[in-house]
Amino acid sequence: MTRGGLLLRIALGLLVVAGAGWVLTLRQTFDVHAIEAWIAGLGARGPVAFILLYAAGTVLFFSGALLSLAGGALFGPVWGTVFNLSGAVAGSTLAFLIARTLGGDWIARRMGGRLKRVIEGVEAEGWRFVALTRLVPLVPFNLLNYALGLTRIPLASYVVASAVCMLPGAIAFTWLGYAGRSAAAGDASALRYGLFGLGGLAAIAFLPRLVRRFRARTTR
Repeated sequence: MTRGGLLLRIALGLLVVAGAGWVLTLRQTFDVHAIEAWIAGLGARGPVAFILLYAAGTVLFFSGALLSLAGGALFGPVWGTVFNLSGAVAGSTLAFLIARTLGGDWIARRMGGRLKRVIEGVEAEGWRFVALTRLVPLVPFNLLNYALGLTRIPLASYVVASAVCMLPGAIAFTWLGYAGRSAAAGDASALRYGLFGLGGLAAIAFLPRLVRRFRARTTR
């Protein structure tokens, strides 16, 4: 690696660490309503700004759930889902690429023993492992994006599996955000919207049991 390439990697790593530290330190002071007002004030540019904000928040370990709720409140259940999913996929892909750029080669040179077997097992599963961890969030979303970047899972498989399997969660949180905005506006249908979102989250929470049953049947 050239000296320039090394310095670029160091600068990128320091930028991500500094940004994530700033977000984690001040996240209790972030006002979601202020973010909503700012996005709404941008008019036609609002969706693009929201997607970019969501992507940046994902890279810097900001809560995707809060942003998804804001997306539902701002854009409604359909477009909110589209924009939430777009921001989540963009951010998770960027984090994946950052991790691969900063640490992929280092991990490949130094992995051994148990770590090597774990990574090789993940890589052997490929998109199936990505799909499982998106549907069954055993690892925090923001951390998982970086962890998967340290493997040699193909980028296309990662992006497609992430987009498809993050969709149920995006729908559920978007509906909850929309329900909150509807309730604030006095819409009588707000309860139904909220129940729809909660039902989606409950279904996602039930997925681990379904996955275990499916794997038990296929291994008999």
